Amino acid sequence: MAKPKGVGVSIKSATKTYGSFRALDNVSLDISPGEFVSILGPSGSGKTTFLGILGGFVQPSSGAIFLGDEDITFSPPHKREIGIVFQNYALFPHMSVGENVAFPLRARRIPKAEWPDKVRDALAMVELQGFEKRRISELSGGQRQRVALARAIIFEPRLILMDEPLSALDKQLRESMQIELRHLHRKLGSTIIYVTHDQREALTMSDRVAVMNKGKIVQIDTPERLHDWPVDSFVASFIGEATLVPVDKVGPGKVRIGKIALRSDHAIPAAGEAFLAVQSEKLIIVDGEAPDGMNYLAGTVTEVLFQGESIRVFLELENGKTLSVRQACNHTSRQKIKPVGAPMTVALHPQDTIIVPRT
Repeated sequence: MAKPKGVGVSIKSATKTYGSFRALDNVSLDISPGEFVSILGPSGSGKTTFLGILGGFVQPSSGAIFLGDEDITFSPPHKREIGIVFQNYALFPHMSVGENVAFPLRARRIPKAEWPDKVRDALAMVELQGFEKRRISELSGGQRQRVALARAIIFEPRLILMDEPLSALDKQLRESMQIELRHLHRKLGSTIIYVTHDQREALTMSDRVAVMNKGKIVQIDTPERLHDWPVDSFVASFIGEATLVPVDKVGPGKVRIGKIALRSDHAIPAAGEAFLAVQSEKLIIVDGEAPDGMNYLAGTVTEVLFQGESIRVFLELENGKTLSVRQACNHTSRQKIKPVGAPMTVALHPQDTIIVPRT
């Protein structure tokens, strides 16, 4: 199968209202050809409405949608040439694997003589060679997901939309499929827009991640920047494992938590309330005061949780706020963890000292 070329996508001031409720609120976003962008947000944030507008299943109340230079705002779904993978896969149980994968070819009236080669190539792309005659009922969850992917890519779409396609899989298979989807994206070169509520999934697979809340895109950035430099308290609390601690601003790059002074290498919000967004893995357990140049926070250990690959420690500060501290589960790290009820000090680098405004 020839390698598909992705298309740029441009969403311009898209809004969708239902009465007085704004499911999508003046959303604009430009996506480059071949880019993998995840739309991430809690239930009710607008991400499903966003995907529906792109797929043509929902018409915007205002705004415009472009694929390349083509305005598809009011084009019906079957004329958009978009591949779609649904949450429940939407496979036909009475058809074989090959018949399911070939269905888009039939719908597009592609000559039947071309079907076998295209089906074989699409199944090879998702590593299901020789599965043409299998029944859907004979497949595992992961295999069904791959059949749905093969069906979405067989007609070489310019854009592929994915609506939480891994949500029904168990944790281990889900994480394995995330890596496979990354590899498949590299092979295809298609533009992919992927909707999920799972932040780890979005960070693992995407070139960029757009975080939605209350019908708006709050922040769009690379996974690393989104995780390490959230723009506000909502993004900070939604991405990663952050604790928000109220701070008093005392000057450029300086804040206080009670009597404890902290220095940040990043800009401090000029107006309104602000929080220290503490990512649990950025904290370093130390003995006594922190090394030169570091910030430090002291408290009492209230709980220690073993979680397999890591250990999570809860540290209560003097102001009553509890921090989460995550340590790798190895011998060296375990020696640093204090027992419940004992005092413990953690260090935080100024580069990791992120102050965000209240949403």
